[in-house]
Amino acid sequence: MNLLRTENVESAAQRNRDELFRFGTALIFIVGIMLFTIVRTDGGIDGILLVAAAMIGGYMAMNIGANDVANNVGPAVGSHAITLTGAIFIAAFFEAGGAMIAGGDVVGTIKSGIIDPDLVADRDTFIWLMIAALLAAAVWLNFATIVGAPVSTTHSIVGGVLGAGVAAAGWGIADWSVVGQIVASWVISPVLGGLIAAVFLYIIKRTITYKKDVLTAANRMVPVLVAIMAWAFTTYLMLKGVKKIVTVSFPVALLIGLGVAVAVYLILQHFIVRRTAKMENHKGSVNDLFTIPLIFAAALLSFAHGANDVANAVGPLAGINEAIVGGGVIAKASIPLWVMAVGAIGISLGLALYGPKLIRTVGSEITELDKMRAFCIALAAAITVIIASQLGLPVSSTHIAVGGVFGVGFLREYIKSSYARMLDQIREHHINHDPEAVDDFLARFEAADVAMKGEMLRNMKAQAASDRLLGKQERRDLGRVHRVELVKRNLLFRIAAAWIITVPVAATLSAMFFYMIRGMLLP
Repeated sequence: MNLLRTENVESAAQRNRDELFRFGTALIFIVGIMLFTIVRTDGGIDGILLVAAAMIGGYMAMNIGANDVANNVGPAVGSHAITLTGAIFIAAFFEAGGAMIAGGDVVGTIKSGIIDPDLVADRDTFIWLMIAALLAAAVWLNFATIVGAPVSTTHSIVGGVLGAGVAAAGWGIADWSVVGQIVASWVISPVLGGLIAAVFLYIIKRTITYKKDVLTAANRMVPVLVAIMAWAFTTYLMLKGVKKIVTVSFPVALLIGLGVAVAVYLILQHFIVRRTAKMENHKGSVNDLFTIPLIFAAALLSFAHGANDVANAVGPLAGINEAIVGGGVIAKASIPLWVMAVGAIGISLGLALYGPKLIRTVGSEITELDKMRAFCIALAAAITVIIASQLGLPVSSTHIAVGGVFGVGFLREYIKSSYARMLDQIREHHINHDPEAVDDFLARFEAADVAMKGEMLRNMKAQAASDRLLGKQERRDLGRVHRVELVKRNLLFRIAAAWIITVPVAATLSAMFFYMIRGMLLP
């Protein structure tokens, strides 16, 4: 008993040490930002406001890394394509690279045009508004990470700007049509991501894993699937990842992506044949063929995310810096190198320190993922963003990725439940037959490919309805017994609730912070 107590104390002490290390490292980063900004300021109220904004910007960047980045690498980790440590290093490197290389020189200070900056009364009000929005978004993201809910950082900062803007200038400052689009994205993003991921998983099952010779099927289909991924990701990077370096039209991006896809297909054809020649003919071997594409997907998603979503942390900070230097309210602000560095380093640090919690949630706690399922989720993320951007639909990368996880989970539930019902139908139709004949039919059914299974079922169902001993209602009840649940419903409801309340909670917090800041700084 004493030994068990000692082990419990040591385990608790280790957890406390780990938590203290994470908190201490984050605090050193924030203090470092504060000291660096103090050196750059001339003192006074403006200097204090810039120091406070820089600290909050760093805090926001860490929360983006802890929460949002998990969606890019979570499926790859959950499928065991890459270790948690490896995923953190890859994501941190490419997030920072995307921010520093492709983050751009100018950023919008009012995210998504949610409010009209011309209606902000003066420079001081604008600065208070931006600080309140940044702090509210960071606090909400911090809370969501603690409870294990992956939420949209873009929606968080939008809610923050909306709440502080309304507090500063009334309801008329908001563009409510944009708010309506954001509300629509709560449904559009996860549904579109889930459907596309499920469709690709079903294609993989029908064309590869449901075949008798899975390796021959893999030789034919895996190069095609990876080429489609190369096409989607190249187009995605052209449109989203490097848009601030070079502007590429959609047709040109598609053509560049097609060229890369053709090259990838030609290279992979021979590579896959050589790999499968050394493999055994089972599903696990096919799974291994998707490992390298998944690692590339995690890296490219992280690069594009760093290039785009770093603006959520540095946009308000850059706006505050520009307002203090230039003395006015601006809708677009230049990004000094130190501001971009705060965002890039903060995102990477937040991922390394606090990202594992959300990586595990997305990668393994919602539903079980293998490499084929994770491949479909990553592919769906890129394709959904491309489709949505061309149709002008508002989408969230967080919602797309998590929707993809749920999509493949619900497809697996449907397939397994349907298969269980098939077996019940077989037993029902053979209920008067010799048990050995039933076992023989089931063995042939298990060994058949999907086309042969369908033919066997059609022949079986061609029997007269009078031969069946169970009625329609009884068969329906039997189907309910074999319902399979492979997706955790409690996580589904928790995440959906967090998505719905993100904008209103961030807006409420931001309005409160704005009134507090204004109350402290007004003469």
